Amino acid sequence: MRIKDALANLHKEHAEDTLIPLYTPWGEKLESSCVWQEYPRPQMKRTQYQMLHGEWDYAIVSKDLDGTFKSQGKILVPFSPETLLSGVKRQLQPNEYLWYQRELIFSKEEHERKASGECCILHFDAVDQQAVVYINGEEIAKHYGGYLPFAIDITKFVGDNACVLQVRVQDDSDTSYHTRGKQTLKRGGMFYTAQSGIWQSVWYEWVPDNYVEKYRIATDYDKASMRLELYSKAPFTDVSIEMNEGDIEVQVTGMQEMKAHKTIVDLRFVDGKFESWSPEHPYLYDFTLKAGEDTIQSYFAMRTFTVEKDEKGVPRFCLNHQPYFLHGVLDQGYWPDGLLTAPCDAAFVYDIQLAKELGFNMIRKHIKIEPLRWYYHCDRLGMIVWQDMVNGGTTYNMPWVCYMPTALPVLGRKIKDTAYHLFSRKSEEGRRLWEEECKGTIEHLYNVPSISTWVPFNEAWGQFDAARIADEVKKQDPTRTVDHASGWFDQKAGDFNSVHNYFRKLKVEKDDKRAFVISEYGGYACHIKGHSSVERIFGYKKYESMDELSKAFKELIQKEVYPLVEKGLSGAVYTQLSDVEEEVNGLVTYDRKVIKM
Repeated sequence: MRIKDALANLHKEHAEDTLIPLYTPWGEKLESSCVWQEYPRPQMKRTQYQMLHGEWDYAIVSKDLDGTFKSQGKILVPFSPETLLSGVKRQLQPNEYLWYQRELIFSKEEHERKASGECCILHFDAVDQQAVVYINGEEIAKHYGGYLPFAIDITKFVGDNACVLQVRVQDDSDTSYHTRGKQTLKRGGMFYTAQSGIWQSVWYEWVPDNYVEKYRIATDYDKASMRLELYSKAPFTDVSIEMNEGDIEVQVTGMQEMKAHKTIVDLRFVDGKFESWSPEHPYLYDFTLKAGEDTIQSYFAMRTFTVEKDEKGVPRFCLNHQPYFLHGVLDQGYWPDGLLTAPCDAAFVYDIQLAKELGFNMIRKHIKIEPLRWYYHCDRLGMIVWQDMVNGGTTYNMPWVCYMPTALPVLGRKIKDTAYHLFSRKSEEGRRLWEEECKGTIEHLYNVPSISTWVPFNEAWGQFDAARIADEVKKQDPTRTVDHASGWFDQKAGDFNSVHNYFRKLKVEKDDKRAFVISEYGGYACHIKGHSSVERIFGYKKYESMDELSKAFKELIQKEVYPLVEKGLSGAVYTQLSDVEEEVNGLVTYDRKVIKM
């Protein structure tokens, strides 16, 4: 074990730091009148919609409003007030309220749509952390949880006069048990600047009275078929699917359930012939769904993810039933000018393409849920995704959940995670909310073809009952693999024996039932002057130049990682794609301007 490197990376808070302002190439050119105009849901696209991005009025107050909103300036939505791109650059504290306000003015055409019986649905794709929505002073919705979307029917407010839309936000950040990912009010090391408020798209769309509220795309690779489950107020009797592919048969059946109306649409490939999806051949089947008066554009892919034994009896991760080595990279999705919010759609494409160009075929999306457009680009560009759940829990006991299992990995893997106080999970309400959000995350991202694996817990941050959680995840989604406890505190569940190894020589641990993966390794740091948020360096092994870093990285891959594949290694995830604040172990700088390799 490299004890010196390990001791140099003990977690320290540096809340007193003033971060050096950094802009990405896209942030430098961003125009407030043209922010994130792409349709937010590529797999559920309609034509009649309106994005609500741009400048809103805002106010941050220490107590709730007494009925009067007084603007303190403009904030650029969807960027959090803590970000450079928002124009505010102000940290929301747990005892404060952030208020947003703007007018909604509906066109003559929209009045006609209402008169014809259509509905106007307002969407918030993510608001961190607790949101209350008002129109004309009337409370119309509450939502808890900072990473999942919610929608509201606002048809009754569509009229000749402008409406006043307000959103009140409160964020406990890391002072409570709510999900928060890497956010902390006292940033430093591997934890980063907390953000709050609206940080994904706000928009509305027009739909028929009976419309597809949600749907599930379930492909069956072995049966050469695909099933659509449509959920709506009433079952559809008139459903059709248009595709450019001429060799697909479509069968439509209807079924009504007690709590929801569901219409089932079955598709079958004639003679079982279809194009398989893979990173090398990311083939997508586009289709147009017409259900009653509702029309949706979408796509799916034919692929299957499994763990199967190879000819030597070694469990392997398999893509389309073939052993497939996952050469992965950790991606935290942070940006110096937007924090959790990318400056634009092109920035998503840049990161994914860069990962591919550097030789990776998998991205582990680290304890963050991205906008759906990010997953769409992974689907079409060909990038397998391991999706982490967002961690929560109260203050982490770092000596217990980090230092001890790093120094004594064998001991860490023998400890049960049912002692909730040791894992910052004493709150029963906190555990219940996390499980609800875990289920919500799977439901939200279920249709994404590129997601192969769900990762409920990372390094014991808020971990609890991981074996039971793995079973629950499998029950909800049996089509994907599960890495139940990435790093340490293994509970012998899920599809992977998953370890983190930063300070020892890489090796394979034998497991008769689960595939073995090194789900984090590397973390080599190289500080590039002028492209870092602070002068301080955090990383697991430090290099003075890009040449030294490149040489060390190549040796690590060629001499330690690849030789382990024949010994049973199914995948390895290098830390990480980009720098984040003082953590400068990225393959590209935080501002995305210097590729270090």
